[in-house]
Amino acid sequence: MSDTVPSWLKPRLGDPRPGHAGLAIARLGGEQTFGRGGFALSSPAFGPGQPLDPSFTADEEDAVAPPLEWTAPPPGSQELVLVVEDADNAAPRPFAHWTVWGLSPQKGKLLEGEIPPRVGKNAHGNSEWLLPEVAAGDPVHEYVFQLFALDLPLTLMPGASREDLFAAMDGHVTACTLTTATYAGPEEDEGADWDDEEI
Repeated sequence: MSDTVPSWLKPRLGDPRPGHAGLAIARLGGEQTFGRGGFALSSPAFGPGQPLDPSFTADEEDAVAPPLEWTAPPPGSQELVLVVEDADNAAPRPFAHWTVWGLSPQKGKLLEGEIPPRVGKNAHGNSEWLLPEVAAGDPVHEYVFQLFALDLPLTLMPGASREDLFAAMDGHVTACTLTTATYAGPEEDEGADWDDEEI
């Protein structure tokens, strides 16, 4: 895996960092496929680079995955794959929060908390949305929501690993796009630290 963020990807990231070199889109996407045919991903719950609401994170009970919307992929696409990763962690590769496939190759959306057709293992080995969790005092983490259009339907079973998914996708990406969100953890933690310093 390269330690360098591809030059075509840098402008699509708010603040390119070495960890971004390990993102799925850096490995499987390319300048010719990014945003091809106007392919785009967004969320009604946050704008590009804006904070995630705590209701989508580990800092709130009954938290769920955020809603997402996308435009139609290029003609000939057979399936869509969604990968959500955090590149701002101490692990040697991005932390996988969600790997989803089996999405119809057309304009569509996932509602807040909706269970996708097929979900693979996240970084904790579970087949679900891994709730973002940032420790008090940690820098802001950026979560990269990446959507891929493929030229073939995947035959992977639910619960497949991140590497198995990427191996099946390799060489079959017809278009890709991304959006980002950030999270800094609960504000009250910062207040607690401040109070401790004053005592």
